[in-house]
Amino acid sequence: MLNVNESVKIPLKNIAEGLALFGPQDRFLQMIEEGTSAKLFSREEEIVIQGDTREVESLKQLFEVLLELIRNHYVLSERDVTYALELSKQMKADQLLELFKGEIATTYRGKPIRIKTIGQKQYVNEIRQKDIVFGIGPAGTGKTYVAVVLAVAALKEAKVKRIVLTRPAVEAGESLGFLPGDLQEKVDPYLRPLYDALNDVLGPEQVAKSLERGLIEIAPLAYMRGRTLDDSFIILDEAQNTTAEQMKMFLTRLGFGSKMVITGDITQIDLPRGKKSGLVEAARILQGIEDIGFITFSEQDVVRHTLVQKIITAYNLDQERHG
Repeated sequence: MLNVNESVKIPLKNIAEGLALFGPQDRFLQMIEEGTSAKLFSREEEIVIQGDTREVESLKQLFEVLLELIRNHYVLSERDVTYALELSKQMKADQLLELFKGEIATTYRGKPIRIKTIGQKQYVNEIRQKDIVFGIGPAGTGKTYVAVVLAVAALKEAKVKRIVLTRPAVEAGESLGFLPGDLQEKVDPYLRPLYDALNDVLGPEQVAKSLERGLIEIAPLAYMRGRTLDDSFIILDEAQNTTAEQMKMFLTRLGFGSKMVITGDITQIDLPRGKKSGLVEAARILQGIEDIGFITFSEQDVVRHTLVQKIITAYNLDQERHG
């Protein structure tokens, strides 16, 4: 039998803490209230939680974790609060403290880049420990961004001599052949997301210099054929659009002192009908090899606008219903 009259008070050190915790126009507090049937009351310098024992316990953990982050000068976002609320329902919100402690790098403007979800933390650990890692999951989970950040860190620490970024040239209903310009001009917009991540970490000037000096290479997957890539950090993005042959060709380019990260979303395959995705095939064939890491992200790991997560969940439910 649940104790419905449980009540817990959480003290705040000052009004500023309350403002940071409740968010602009109490937005965070509203989000938490919408996600629970417990009652929340905020008095001057305390929060009172009333409800059944289990909910009170999970909300107590939630507020204590959020307060600790605030006290460590972490600025909460809507996304952080949503994620913390989901984790607290499984009494796992305290795992966030570990996530936000370490930064994996800083942007060129000096802003810390932190791991944002438990999925990302596992991904980072796998990339650090293994030479080949697959990151599979929906858009917005930071698969490519985190891989690029780690690649830049490895280059700066002289663990690798260069970064190679590649994507298969399969377009969603468009053909590169009909775009104006030479090959470089045709390929650049297509590889834009890779440039965006690099610019964020290194800054546009440094990216341009690194490309000139050959420290960073950005090329379509077809350019990888016949090469062996030593001392390189190689990222294959949008890997769901590789064919089985292309994927095998790519994976066998791995040279000494190199790392490979393969990212993709198997719900967004743009290959012609009847062509099997190299990413799906690789996941099936290579799953048993211990030295290859596989991280599967879920919609819970989405770090974009909170609506993106809802959109992905809705599409997934629709697909389950209509197969």
